[in-house]
Amino acid sequence: MNETSPAPAVQAPAPRRTPTAAGGGAPRPAAGQRIAEVLQRQGVLAVLLTVVIVASFIYPTFATLDNARGVTIQASFLAVVALGMTMVIITGGIDLSVGSVFALGGVLAAWASQWGFLAALFVPLVVCGAIGLLNGFLVARAGMAPFIVTLATLLGARGLLLAFTDEGATTYLVPKGSAFAELGQGSVWGFGYPILIALVLFGIGGLLLQRTSFGQTLFAVGGSSDAATLMGLPVARTKILVYTLSGLLAGLAGALNAARLSSGVTIVGVGMELDAISAVVIGGTLLIGGAGSISGTLWGVLLLAVIQNLINQIGSLNSSYQSVVSGGFLIVVVVAQRYLARSRRTT
Repeated sequence: MNETSPAPAVQAPAPRRTPTAAGGGAPRPAAGQRIAEVLQRQGVLAVLLTVVIVASFIYPTFATLDNARGVTIQASFLAVVALGMTMVIITGGIDLSVGSVFALGGVLAAWASQWGFLAALFVPLVVCGAIGLLNGFLVARAGMAPFIVTLATLLGARGLLLAFTDEGATTYLVPKGSAFAELGQGSVWGFGYPILIALVLFGIGGLLLQRTSFGQTLFAVGGSSDAATLMGLPVARTKILVYTLSGLLAGLAGALNAARLSSGVTIVGVGMELDAISAVVIGGTLLIGGAGSISGTLWGVLLLAVIQNLINQIGSLNSSYQSVVSGGFLIVVVVAQRYLARSRRTT
């Protein structure tokens, strides 16, 4: 019986090494992912710079130092509120109470200012911080939905405000020339103290978010609360802290606003929670949580302030158009975020 040797194996020709297969494909997805991340976080800065440059050519009064001071001082109060909102949204939550807490903080600060500077800051911070603590406890410990909890405290804080001011009939005034009034009306090189305070708080917030374990825990909780729990991270404590911080910052912003206006105005803060959410989302923070940046929120706040200023520059449009433009920006940004997130998953 003749043995037949096995046929020699035929080696398939090696595939041609195209630029994609030869190593060009690996860097491209990484580069695309990096571009998507940059656009998600800092794309609003490019939009802001474009709007500012174009507006400076169209409206000569826009690019003046006085106008810049006016825009930034108006934006500083929303910026402080949006800072707390950023941390809440990164954890996958929401805080609808900040507008009412902002107004309540201003009234309490004006009322307490008759007893001095420390009382004017201490009282609103304690009360507004307690509201934030309540929000955090109900969300983290009781397992209630953030939307329902903060909607309830929105109504509760506004009701407490109306009860404290006799349905708005009583307006508390800040003593003229007091140290507390100077906090809201004083300036350095023409830029008011609220602007400097907002910048300092954003600097601290950026370091807290990017350089500490607490900040990394925020991203982990927002990415997956269950996974963060399995990793041994303090999920409940983190949520309580961010809601407390949100209440504290909203109360502080209200106190600064009262100091600038020299009174506790009861009608302020209506819809402010929506402006804060818009600024945060426009700045690149995902509503589903797990991603975001402090600097992006700052650019988002400034973009909304610039839009409002441009509407004033035009003159023929009323302030209601700001809501239309802001809503349009918000829709575009949310759609872009979904597209960028999909691009990052496929690269």
